Amino acid sequence: MKKIYTITALLIASLLLVHCNDKPKETPAAAEPEVPANIVEINPEQFKSADIQFGMVELKALSGTTKVNGMLDVPPQNLVSISTPFGGFVKSTAMLQGMKVRKGQVVAMMQNPDYVQPQQDYIDLKSQLNYLKQDYERQQELSKENVNALKTLQKSKAEYESMRARVAGLKTKLQLMNINISSLENGTIQSTIPLYSPIDGYVTEVNTNIGAYANATDVLFEIADTGHLHAELTVFEKDVPKLQIGQKVRFTLANETTERMATVYLVGKEISAERTVQIHCHLDKEDKNLLPGMYLKALVESGTQQVPAVPSTAVVEFQGSKYIFIENNEGKADKKTMQYKLMNVKVGVTELNYTELILEESADYTNWKIVTNGAYELLSKMKNSEEEE
Repeated sequence: MKKIYTITALLIASLLLVHCNDKPKETPAAAEPEVPANIVEINPEQFKSADIQFGMVELKALSGTTKVNGMLDVPPQNLVSISTPFGGFVKSTAMLQGMKVRKGQVVAMMQNPDYVQPQQDYIDLKSQLNYLKQDYERQQELSKENVNALKTLQKSKAEYESMRARVAGLKTKLQLMNINISSLENGTIQSTIPLYSPIDGYVTEVNTNIGAYANATDVLFEIADTGHLHAELTVFEKDVPKLQIGQKVRFTLANETTERMATVYLVGKEISAERTVQIHCHLDKEDKNLLPGMYLKALVESGTQQVPAVPSTAVVEFQGSKYIFIENNEGKADKKTMQYKLMNVKVGVTELNYTELILEESADYTNWKIVTNGAYELLSKMKNSEEEE
């Protein structure tokens, strides 16, 4: 009997074991899909708090611009190089770069013994001219009375006119030397001559010093009238058709953020070896702080054109790049949250609160639902989520 009980107990235990093994296994919970790094997900409360608003890419008439480089310069009549017409030593000068000078101001005194000889020649020839003039007038009177021969009158006239031409030529030469003719005719001979500034302006170059010898071809000083600066822009051949006289130019100097305005005045008609054309622009407002030779970067407003654009509030900047957020909820199973895709974009001109998007020709932006308000809040949420991970 005891053996029967033992067998029965074993059978019951086996049945219980089989029953336990027949229980269905628990299915593990499905893992939530990971959100891509360029997607930000928010809930309705966050949507309301950020005041998210949407818009579409629109075609807007914005001013097209052409980026160019250039430099400030002055027209030829406002830049003078001063040299001595005849070689000499610099006796004195007080000129320094940056000094302001007036028209007619002495910039240097030159000295040379050779200056004396032409003055002596002038006095001598002037005296001979007076004698020949008197002789010619006397021969004219005698000719009227038929006292002298016609040949004598003609010879006297020829000698007088020849001497008059020599005196006039020497006088012009002395005037080029800045010799005071009135003082010379009164007997004052000078071994020093002044050099004058022919314009009002500022000294931009000093290439000499006291005691230095200067040849007639040496430039001693340069003086620029900075009151009429202009911008000389270098434009590539392909951009020339976009440019017209009267277009506005926005420019900044190197290492400056101050924006100044100019107007296209002349468009060059010659293409250089580098396939560029010079554009001459007049500044809209004179600035005494500007100097010839300063380099600049400029944007030439080359007329309006229809371009893809979004409200400027839709564009956010992060680490030097520009981005927009596009709604990404199509086909999304979970309707309790909303997703927005961060897209890197290139931008063009910004005008009238709209910013141009420079897109690939193949880009189909007609259905993009773009975040136009709250974009920075989405960017902040995305970056905070990355830090938490």
